[in-house]
Amino acid sequence: MRLAFWRAGKNKAVIERAVSKFKPADAPKINSKVEAGVEAEPAPVVAKPAQVESGDIDLHALGAALARKRGWIIVPTVLALVASLAVVNLVTPRYKSEARILIDGRENVFLRPNSDRTEERQALDAEAVTSQVQLVLSRDLAREIIKKNKLAERPEFDPVLQGISPLKSLAALIGIGRDPFAMTPEERVLDAYYERLQAYAVDKSRVIVVEFQSADPELAARVANSIADGYLVLQQGVRQEQAKNASQWLAGEIENLRKKVSEAEARVEDFRSKSSLFVGTNNTTLSNQQMGEVNTQLNNARSMKADAESKARLIREMLQSGKPIEASEVVNSELMRRLSEQRVTLRAQLAEQSSTLLGNHPRIKELKAQLGDLDNQIRDEAAKISRSLENDARIASGRVDGLTVSLEQLKKQAASTNGQDVQLRALEREAKAQRDLLETYLAKYREANTRETIDAAPTDGRIISRAIVSNTPASPKKLPIVLIATIATLLLSSGVVVTGELLRQTAPRAAAVGPAQAQARQEPLVVQRAVEPVVDRGNDPVIDPALADPAPLQPAMATDIDVSEFAEIERLADRLLAAGAAARKVTVLGTAPGEAITLSTLTLARHLSRDARVAVVDLAASSPTVAAVSVDASAPGLAELMQGEASFAQIITRDKLSRLHLVMAGRPGFDRSLLQSPRVALAIDALLRAYDHVLIDAGSASDLPAELLTAHARAVVVPDASMAPDARTQMCEQLRAVGFSEVTMLSKPVQASDAVEAPRVVAA
Repeated sequence: MRLAFWRAGKNKAVIERAVSKFKPADAPKINSKVEAGVEAEPAPVVAKPAQVESGDIDLHALGAALARKRGWIIVPTVLALVASLAVVNLVTPRYKSEARILIDGRENVFLRPNSDRTEERQALDAEAVTSQVQLVLSRDLAREIIKKNKLAERPEFDPVLQGISPLKSLAALIGIGRDPFAMTPEERVLDAYYERLQAYAVDKSRVIVVEFQSADPELAARVANSIADGYLVLQQGVRQEQAKNASQWLAGEIENLRKKVSEAEARVEDFRSKSSLFVGTNNTTLSNQQMGEVNTQLNNARSMKADAESKARLIREMLQSGKPIEASEVVNSELMRRLSEQRVTLRAQLAEQSSTLLGNHPRIKELKAQLGDLDNQIRDEAAKISRSLENDARIASGRVDGLTVSLEQLKKQAASTNGQDVQLRALEREAKAQRDLLETYLAKYREANTRETIDAAPTDGRIISRAIVSNTPASPKKLPIVLIATIATLLLSSGVVVTGELLRQTAPRAAAVGPAQAQARQEPLVVQRAVEPVVDRGNDPVIDPALADPAPLQPAMATDIDVSEFAEIERLADRLLAAGAAARKVTVLGTAPGEAITLSTLTLARHLSRDARVAVVDLAASSPTVAAVSVDASAPGLAELMQGEASFAQIITRDKLSRLHLVMAGRPGFDRSLLQSPRVALAIDALLRAYDHVLIDAGSASDLPAELLTAHARAVVVPDASMAPDARTQMCEQLRAVGFSEVTMLSKPVQASDAVEAPRVVAA
C-alpha cells in the first residue's frame, strides 16, 4: 500500500516506510501465506521517477543543483570581485568639500524705507530658499567661478586638453556618448563644473549646502568657498542694480510729475479767478464766509430784539401793578440810584420826626409830600427806561429785517456759484493727488539714491561654514562598490542555475499532465496496504497506485445496507456524537474501492445528521454516488470555488434522503491539481465553523495534501474486505503517526444490496 502523505512533515521516516503495493486480486494468496506463518513476498511494483507535485518545489533538488554547479557560481563571483577591485583602484579619486550658507533675510534697519521700519520682517518660506539654491546654480555665477579659478585651463574640466581616448571617440561616433569636439570649450567646462557641483537646501532649515568635487582637494575647497562668496557678491550686485534702476526710473517720473503738478495748480487758480471763487480765511470762499458772518449778525440782532422787548415788558408790568421796580436796568441807572438814596433819607427823617410829632404836623406832611414826589420821579424814570428798551427793540427789529434781506441775497449768490465750486474742488483734488505722488516719488528717490551710493549692500544670506581641504576621497566608494558587484554576480549566477533546474523539473511534468488527468477522471484511485514488514526505504520512488474499475451506483442502492454494517456504522456515529468537538473533523479513507468508501461516508454522515449539523466534502470524486444523491447533480464544487467561478453558498447542496449537506469536488472533468491549493484547507475550516461535524471523503488519498486531511482530524478507515488483520493494525499505527488524533478501522466496507428488507438509513 502507498499513502501519499509525504507533505505532512510529521515523523517523516515512518511516513516514507508506508510505500508498498497491494492488489485485491492477490488477497487470497497473501492471506493463506499469513495463516501458514510464512512471510508474504512483496508484490511486484512498477517504479516511476519521483516528480514534484503541482505547486511544490523540490528544495533538495535545487540544493543539489547548486552544489553540483558551484563552479558556475564561484568563478564569476571571484572574477567580479577581482574586476571591481581593479576598477575602483584605477579610477581617479575625487575629494569633496562643502560650504554652508544661511538664508536669514538680513537687512540694515537704517536702510529700510520709513514705512517698513516698524513692521516685523517675515520669515522666508521653503520656496524662497529653493529659489536661492537655483541662484547658486546659475550660469552667470558658474562663469565667474570658472574664470576666477581658471578651471578652463585644467584637463580635469576640459578633457580635450589631454586628448580623447579611442574608446570615448568610438562611443561618440556610434551615438552612445557626446562628442567633446562638437562642443564649445565653454560648454565642456560647464558640463564638468556642474557634474562636480551639488547644491541643496537642508530639510526644515534655511541652510544651503554647496558641495564641490575635484581630483585636487585644495581646488575643491577653493571652488566651494568661491561659490559661496560669489553668491553673496551676486546678491549685493543685484541689490545695487535694483537701487540704480529704481533711482533712474524715479528721476524721470519726478520730472514729469513736477510738470503735471504745475499745470494742475495753474488750472485751479485760473478757474478761481474767472469764477470769482476767492478763498478767505479757513480755506473757504468769500461768498460762503460773508454768508456766515451775516448769519451770525442776524442771530445777534434777533437776540438783542428779544432781550429788549422782554425787559420793557417786565418794567411795564411792574409799573402797572404798583410793585417796586427791581429790574436790573432800573436799579443800575445812576438817576435811579440817587432817587433811591434820597427816598431812603426822607424815610429816615420821616421816621425820626414821627417819633416826636404827630401825623398832622406840618413837618410830617412836608416829609410825606417830598417822599410822594420822589416816588413819582422814580416811576417816571422807570417808564422812560421802559420806553428806551422798546425803542432798542424796534431798532433791533429793523436790523433783523436788513440782515435777513442781505442773507437771502447771499444765499442766491452762493446757489449760483455751487456748480463752479464743484469744478474748483475737482481741480484742487487732482492737483493735490499729483502733488502727493510727487512727494512720495521724491522720498523714494532719495532712499534709492542713498542705497545706490552704499558700497556694501546687505544680502539675504551669510556664510556659516567655509569649505576646508579634505584628505579622504569622496568617490569612488571602494568597499560598497566591490560588495555590490560581488553579491550581484553571486545572486545572478545562482539565479541562472536555479532557473535552469526549475525548468528541468517542470518540463517532464508538463508533458504528462494530460494523460494523468484523463486517467484520473476515468478510474478511481485505491489505496492499498502492503503486508510485508516495514523497511526504511529512504528516498524510494513514488509508486503508482493500482486502478480498479468502478461499478455505477444508482441513488436507490445507497439506502439498502447490510444489517451488521448498519450496526457498526451506528455505533461509530454514537461515539462521534459523544466525542463532540473532538470529532468535529472526520477523514474517511481506505483501501476499499472508491464507491465503497463513499457509501460508508454517506451512511455515517446520515446517522450523524439525525442529531447534529453535518456536511460531507467529496475530495475523492472517484464515483458518481455523491452527485446521484444530491438534489443538484450539476452543482459546482471546490474546484470551481478555487477558480472563482462559484461562491461558497453555491457549492453546498442537500442530500435527497436526509438533512445532510454535500460539497462535491467539482464538475466532471475538473483539474484535480486545484484540490492541492492551500485555499481548500481554508474552505474546510469555514465549514468546521458552520457545522458540528464535517466528514471528508478522501478515497485513497493518493494525491491530496496530508496536512489537509490530518489537521485536527480523526480517521475512519474503510479497508478492502480481503485485507489481513496485521495489515490493518499496521495501517492504523501509521495513520496515527502521520497526524490523526484517533483512527477507527471498520470491519468491512459498506456495499450496495438489492435486499429491500434491509433497514433504511435515513430516518430524519
